[in-house]
Amino acid sequence: MKTSAKRLTFAQLLSSVKESELFWVVSFSILTAISAQISIPIKPVPFTLQTMVVLLAGAFLGAKNGAYSQLLYIALGAIGLPVFAQTADGTMGFARLIGPTGGYLLAFPVAAYLVGLLTEKNQKYLTVIISMFVAELVVIAFGTLYLYATYLHNIVDAVKAGAAIFTVWMVVKVFAAAAIYFAVSKKQPRLP
Repeated sequence: MKTSAKRLTFAQLLSSVKESELFWVVSFSILTAISAQISIPIKPVPFTLQTMVVLLAGAFLGAKNGAYSQLLYIALGAIGLPVFAQTADGTMGFARLIGPTGGYLLAFPVAAYLVGLLTEKNQKYLTVIISMFVAELVVIAFGTLYLYATYLHNIVDAVKAGAAIFTVWMVVKVFAAAAIYFAVSKKQPRLP
């Protein structure tokens, strides 16, 4: 009898954890860290799947929790945990936030917030796609400007290395994120 009570309690605990906001915020931080490891290390900014997870964090968690998940991700990387994508220069920790990829990373919470804000108001396909494109453009614009200001000091080179190279990749990630979002949201409309 006690064994079944323990199982029921464990099942209730597991269900309770899965329904908590903190669980999902931490989960999307971890997913962002994992997606950062799927990268093509080119200089000065590698190709990664991070922004796709950033878009999904906003869409699934909403504005506030989507942004929190990305703030947690940045904090984990800033203290030195190896959650950021590997780069040719091998920098880690806080140095990554002031290096060539810092602008992209610092824009993640804003991007997740924007997607969350827009999808909380309207879940139609076109709105979700537009919100994801806007968020991607924010990441690319902020990243490119930061790349220009801190690393390349030439706006044309910064646009070539930090924006133009990512345009096709951006379109692929937005449509992939939207497809994942709509496939999962049929079963799970909104995470806590």
